[in-house]
Amino acid sequence: MKFATLPDGSRDGRLNIVSKDLTKAVPADDIAATLQDALERWTVVEGRLRERADALADGSAAGVFDFNPADVLAPLPRAWQWLDGSVYETHGDLLQKGMGLPPNPKRLLMYQGISDTILSATADAAFPSEADGIDFEGEYGVIVDTVPMGTPAELAADHIRLVVQINDWSLRVIGKMEMQTGFGWIQAKPPIAIAPVAVTLDELGDAWRDNRVDLPLRVEWNGQRFGCAEGYPMSYDFAQLIAHAARTRTLCAGTVIGSGTVSNENYDEVGSSCISERRAIESIQSGKPTTEFMRFGDRVRMEVLDRSGGSVFGAIEQQVVQS
Repeated sequence: MKFATLPDGSRDGRLNIVSKDLTKAVPADDIAATLQDALERWTVVEGRLRERADALADGSAAGVFDFNPADVLAPLPRAWQWLDGSVYETHGDLLQKGMGLPPNPKRLLMYQGISDTILSATADAAFPSEADGIDFEGEYGVIVDTVPMGTPAELAADHIRLVVQINDWSLRVIGKMEMQTGFGWIQAKPPIAIAPVAVTLDELGDAWRDNRVDLPLRVEWNGQRFGCAEGYPMSYDFAQLIAHAARTRTLCAGTVIGSGTVSNENYDEVGSSCISERRAIESIQSGKPTTEFMRFGDRVRMEVLDRSGGSVFGAIEQQVVQS
């Protein structure tokens, strides 16, 4: 199934089911009012949601309308928790070497970011100053149902309900300063954006492999190709990320967990999923970075295509503006 949230004047919108090719949709708010509602009652409503999705697919559903990804909110316009990992080893190593940081600890990394606002895929990203080092980050993520505290990795995958595509905005100049304090990020991590559609695991087919998304994430900056890194080479998979997050807390239904910036060893061929990584590569190769961070008016586009060329989540297309 593919889900989208349309605005209805409320904070959380209303739930709709979207066709596989992202051209048609049908309301599902009579089954579950919102995506959060569906996640909290998944075992109760999944069967009816799948029946509605099947009816949409075979043309028998009532109330079908043309789907426009630009009309939707984020699948979860707000979430109870947003937890972001950093599990692409190449990305961590490049930033460590390029920025002269201490060696990365040999353990799973994760931080908790802002989640009371999640931007839609087409919402402007507003920031106070270009001097803060505005950067995009292309990621994959999962959304879980309730995960009991202490759930081990071998059971954690059973709690994955949806997969999403994420743009995790970062303010790099502030981020470096906040890292040096020894506390977590606050100013450096504004709201993320999520692509228009959240999908169940079966929608990915063979591209959901070993609790990873085995597809490339395409990134364009101002219309120019920036990166197309494969999602599979995670040092820790999503089940391990969930287990890490749940070690000392129960994860409520609707918790979003990110992979961190998608990155590959063959970055010279596939490019990068964020500016900071490219700057790190330039520093390693030539002694200093030459690529600037984003300016007001710049645009970033991110999209994941399946192996037959169809859009999986719809595209993130955002413009940077001054707040």
